[in-house]
Amino acid sequence: MKPQRPRPGSGRGANKPPSKGGAGGSKPVSRSTAATAKSSRSGGPPRSRGAGRTGPIRPEGEPRRPADKGLGGEQIEGRQAVRELLIAGRRRVREVWVAGDLDESDVVNDIVDIARSMRVPVQEVARKRLEAQARSEAPQGVIAFAAPVPEVELDALLKRRGRAPFLVAVDGVTDPGNLGALLRNCDGAGVGGVILPRHRAVHVTPTVAKAAAGAVEHVPMAVVGGLPAALARVKDAGIWVVGLDDDADRSLFELGELAEGGICLVLGAEGTGLSRLVRERCDVVVSIPMRGRLNSLNVSAAAALAVYEVARHR
Repeated sequence: MKPQRPRPGSGRGANKPPSKGGAGGSKPVSRSTAATAKSSRSGGPPRSRGAGRTGPIRPEGEPRRPADKGLGGEQIEGRQAVRELLIAGRRRVREVWVAGDLDESDVVNDIVDIARSMRVPVQEVARKRLEAQARSEAPQGVIAFAAPVPEVELDALLKRRGRAPFLVAVDGVTDPGNLGALLRNCDGAGVGGVILPRHRAVHVTPTVAKAAAGAVEHVPMAVVGGLPAALARVKDAGIWVVGLDDDADRSLFELGELAEGGICLVLGAEGTGLSRLVRERCDVVVSIPMRGRLNSLNVSAAAALAVYEVARHR
């Protein structure tokens, strides 16, 4: 049964998702040119940073942020993720490391050239040193150190800007690869913002950033203290809250006109799915029909189907 539509004047409205930042590409330059320019700026060999450090590099005197605060993202690994970090220009990049034995490629040359144009120091470091600093399985010979990913306020995602909002809320996803892939799907489908709980959920780690392939720079993210309370605010703003759960009787592909208006898809954690309080806050709960022997999909695969099904209607 289709849920009752809101009464006129009840506050259910539409807004336009925040625009994605970005900038044009740059003309590639050779690594040797970049190394020469680097030496001339620094007046000497690259500075030494102790090998094997496990945390993000912070300017001297900058306080350490509590582990459970904010989105993180100070250490970005992987070629595509680092290039998008530089192109987006949303946050200050302190330094880029490139493995000294890395073969030249268009992406690597882009990274070096864009960093130089932004006056971001680029260091060629030994592969062993770079991999000791890395916190993802395959940093691809490139690491950047930057300011944290900026958060947006939930209210900013809910404001009316001429188009019905399209949001995704994540209920306790803890696998960094899943969150990164989910963010990449959200960017591709045109999601206007992602809502993450502050506690008991992964935020932007190096593995998340690498799996997202740069999406962390373009998808607005709001961090909330409690997801059930945040969803109540979403509903008050006139946005349908649609949960995705394996046990639901209604199919994702029966959303119909609900997907055309303001909508917030809620995705549950790996294994446990939606928590009880979050499920109670949903206007509708739907499932993805399973035709084989398995009864569920990986959360990032489910997210891909769900966000593109909504995008198809819109």
